[in-house]
Amino acid sequence: MSTRRLGIVMDAIETIKPYKDSSFAMLLEAQRRGWEIYYMQLQDLFLDHGEAWADCERLSVTDKRKNYFEVQPTSAVRLSDLDVILMRKDPPFNMEYIYATYLLQQAEEQGTLIVNKPASLRDCNEKLFTREFPQCCTHTRVTRKLARFHEFLAEHGDIIIKPLDGMGGRSIFRILRGDPNSNAIFEAVSNHGQSQIMLQKFIPEIVHGDKRILLIDGEPIAYALARIPAEGENRGNLAAGASSRGMPLSDREKWICTQLAPSLKQKGLIFVGIDIIGDYLTEINITSPTCIRELDSAFNLNISATLFDCLESKLTRR
Repeated sequence: MSTRRLGIVMDAIETIKPYKDSSFAMLLEAQRRGWEIYYMQLQDLFLDHGEAWADCERLSVTDKRKNYFEVQPTSAVRLSDLDVILMRKDPPFNMEYIYATYLLQQAEEQGTLIVNKPASLRDCNEKLFTREFPQCCTHTRVTRKLARFHEFLAEHGDIIIKPLDGMGGRSIFRILRGDPNSNAIFEAVSNHGQSQIMLQKFIPEIVHGDKRILLIDGEPIAYALARIPAEGENRGNLAAGASSRGMPLSDREKWICTQLAPSLKQKGLIFVGIDIIGDYLTEINITSPTCIRELDSAFNLNISATLFDCLESKLTRR
């Protein structure tokens, strides 16, 4: 069998922290399997006469904290000549990101396996995708109207407010009934009512962690990473200073995964990270889910190997 060729679209590799970066874990596994790796950033993609291309560099990686990669220039690569492309560009999910999904979709239509499916990256907002699974969620409202915000706050007395396009815990606030800053927070997060925002009933079990569960082709990894807020914080995000602890999935968490699995598989969402607080699903992360390296370290796993076993199986069936 000929050597597999992997493309990866990601942020500048020199800016990552390799010891905790999930994309880097995937690259290490691809290299271990003898795959050729072609590294590209968003600005390297281009379309020419109905074919998607990229100005790539050949990439090799080493599992250490410094001098962890080498690149070699290569000529432009037709994306349809690659077997698999990992779309691992971090948000912001802006128009440039959307344009990139159209170019990746062109390669997909010509036979390349894209992880995750470009059309689903466009369709499934990481906050709003939870709307398909109300049985798994706490009371949630999406609005841009101040009156609807106050109505929700009055009903629940303790809520979370967040933008629909955020990541890493940015612009997430907890508001209690009677907070004199509630209007100012609403205005800041909703851009003075110009942007839809999400409201969720506060889940007090956040003190035990915001659990990240990784799913590969709808099947969950057996362990979750509980991200426990720092002292004085409500956000269970590692980027916001949370600590982490691994733990086996509960029966409720397994049930939530079964509720999501058919939709994830149908939409071509092969690598997904869901967030659960207490008994409730809060987000479905599909752009560049993280926590591979933390779970690998805690439980002696190789999640990237499970992912690449899945990808090789899909390639074989084509």
